[in-house]
Amino acid sequence: MILLSDPRVAAVPSSEDGDPLVDLRAMPELRLDGRAADPAGAYARLRAGVVDRLLAAQRDLPAGMRLLVVEGYRPYQAQLAIFTGYRDELRRRHPDWPPQRLHRETTKFVSPVDVAPHSTGGAVDVTLCTDDGVELDLGTAIDATPEDSADACFTDAPTIGRTARRHRRILVDALGGAGMVNYPTEWWHWSYGDRYWALVTGAPQTRYGPVDLAAARSIPVPAER
Repeated sequence: MILLSDPRVAAVPSSEDGDPLVDLRAMPELRLDGRAADPAGAYARLRAGVVDRLLAAQRDLPAGMRLLVVEGYRPYQAQLAIFTGYRDELRRRHPDWPPQRLHRETTKFVSPVDVAPHSTGGAVDVTLCTDDGVELDLGTAIDATPEDSADACFTDAPTIGRTARRHRRILVDALGGAGMVNYPTEWWHWSYGDRYWALVTGAPQTRYGPVDLAAARSIPVPAER
């Protein structure tokens, strides 16, 4: 299992190909959940190459299933707040952990800001739902921590039920078949074009680097929406 704290991730050369951010609020083809919504609408933005792969994956789902996107792009400050918050929570729970273990355990749930996939617009938190938008059972809630779920949030966790395991396999087959990679401690986290994707797939460099939403080229929500 390669964690985002692995030095090999940070060592991947970062490149930027200028792929625009797409606002999923303008795309009825993909269901978008509002639980991670922010005033700037960052959660709804993804690189065009990621959107293409989500659409391809959705076409491969069994009848009656759809992807449900929960969060895409995440600004630097938001990523930093999540990282430090979870790290501090683990420090309170495990005051005996040395700094190296504390950092490693933190990155099982949230990426260090210097390699954060969400801050490139290349990562997405996604689950499965019915055509009517009812979420399917995937064993844990999105954003269940390793600490609180006893590692049931790990994609290949053996402790989840048969139905959840089948749904995870459907998600893995569809998104993996579309060229995306999963972060193995979070069944819901998938990416394309970032450092983690490049390391796992053997790409020589990233397609996407960190992006500032205010300065990024994007495809906006139509005025009538």
